[in-house]
Amino acid sequence: MYKKYVLNVLVLAGLVLFGTGAMVHAESEQTGSVDGNVSAAIIAMLKTARPDLKYGAVSPSPINDIYEVQVIGGPVLYVAKNGEYFFDGDMYQIKAGRFVNLREQAMVGTRKQLLAELNVKDMIVFPAAGPAKSVINVFTDIDCGYCRKLHKEVPDLNSRGIEVRYLAFPRAGIGSPSYDKLVSAWCSDTPGETLTELKNGGQVEANQCADNPVAAQYQLGQVMGVNGTPAILLADGNLLPGYRPAADLARLLSVE
Repeated sequence: MYKKYVLNVLVLAGLVLFGTGAMVHAESEQTGSVDGNVSAAIIAMLKTARPDLKYGAVSPSPINDIYEVQVIGGPVLYVAKNGEYFFDGDMYQIKAGRFVNLREQAMVGTRKQLLAELNVKDMIVFPAAGPAKSVINVFTDIDCGYCRKLHKEVPDLNSRGIEVRYLAFPRAGIGSPSYDKLVSAWCSDTPGETLTELKNGGQVEANQCADNPVAAQYQLGQVMGVNGTPAILLADGNLLPGYRPAADLARLLSVE
């Protein structure tokens, strides 16, 4: 079951990543394909430096003679036509009264699609008191001060009608002490109580189970652009990095 879950997440992530460039171009009204010789030359140049990485298709960017290349499981590279130079990070479009982050704009749809594929049973859920008015999905770590601060506000969120669904994101990586703690929580017979005990600084008996989703959720978080915790993912695909007080979240979600 766990292997199938990991495979589904990674396959879908790969498909969505290949499609991200197309979403960016739609916003920027960029169309057309890349000349095969240019594409092959760019990939060949990248492989001379990092043959260990896997590269997706080369696609146009909104800037002439700059092309997008998705590193599978990594960032999008913006590569010069000659393949000798690149930069990574966010690309912005200048519009009247605002800067538009094209990468983030494309990622909203990516996250929404990936989130829709997840099974709530693989999350640790703190349900709303009464009918749920809204839901937040939170990538969390045990040894994160602001994650613990947010967790103390879960009862307040629940009382406001906000359901909290936790996803695992051990910042120190797979196999770290934080990872082991998250696994113990997800493998517990009472995962919510165990997670709370760990976030309160308590000790619990180490627990391992073969079907836990912690590693897959960590990989999913990276695909979604999570680089710190807590990271609050909304149902529409928007990602809110960092801690937010319960009252602020309630206002943002229009929950009275």
